Formats: sequence, structure tokens, C-alpha cells
Amino acid sequence: MPESSSPAPVPETPSTGAPVIYREKLWPNVWIWIIAAGISGAGILMFAPISMAAGYTAAAVLFAIIAILLILSTPAIVVTDTSLTVGRATIERRFVGAVESFEGQDATAERGTRLNGLAFLCIRGWIDPVVKIQITDPSDQTPYWLASTRHPGKLTAALSHG
Repeated sequence: MPESSSPAPVPETPSTGAPVIYREKLWPNVWIWIIAAGISGAGILMFAPISMAAGYTAAAVLFAIIAILLILSTPAIVVTDTSLTVGRATIERRFVGAVESFEGQDATAERGTRLNGLAFLCIRGWIDPVVKIQITDPSDQTPYWLASTRHPGKLTAALSHG
């Protein structure tokens, strides 16, 4: 499983038919996989009194379930000329306003004390930087989207383009 993500200037086309300017998958870090393996190891302890084979089988099944859930829940950020998709949410680019990136203490504050309760969030605890994307749609109560990203500068540049 790739730990890092990379913007894709590849001419892929999402369902809108527009070429992709930026694409990023928010894959779990290595330490998340280590924690998943550790939790799976609990299956050995639970089933070892029955048999070691049952313990190893339980650990393998637990790890497979956790891995599938992690992979299926990994969101993507996709920017095209006409739309922005973050996780399961999509908005037309014409409703994207100012874009700011935050790292370190500022990112922590954006996810915490400075967070607006109406904001749309797609944040992952294993990714520190976030990008704040203002929403200008007058019919939408959401003031902004806050998304985790490993490449805040590249995502900001992609959204500022065009």
C-alpha cells in the first residue's frame, strides 16, 4: 500500500469528463498498518486456548477485515477544471473561493479551536497539513471545506489555477 500520495497530471477523466488537474489519495501511514497488525494479533491471544491454528486464522481474518475497511474508507481529492471532489462531496469549481493551507500548530487550530461547526470535514489524523477551501455558493450553508492533504502547496496551486 503506498504511504505517500502524489498529484497526478495524468490525463484521467472522472465522471464529469474533465481532465484531472490534481489527484491525491489519503492513504493510511505505515504506523496505522502496524497498529492494525497489533490489533489483529489479539486474535491469537483470544483463540490460542482453543488452538494455535485457530489463533493464527483469527489474526489473519481480523487483519484482512481491518485492511479492507482502511482501503475502502480512504478518500480521494480530485480537482478538474469544472469540479472539486473531496471524499464523497463534490462541488463545482465556480463555487470555490479563497484557498489557504495550514501546517503544524496552525493546522491543529484549524481542526480544533478555529473550526466552524458548519464546515465540511475530510480530515485524517495521520496527515498533519490541511487546506481550507472557502465555499461561495449562496444556497450552501457550508462556509468552507477543511481537508487533510500531504501536498498543501500543490493542492492550493491546483485550486487557484483557472
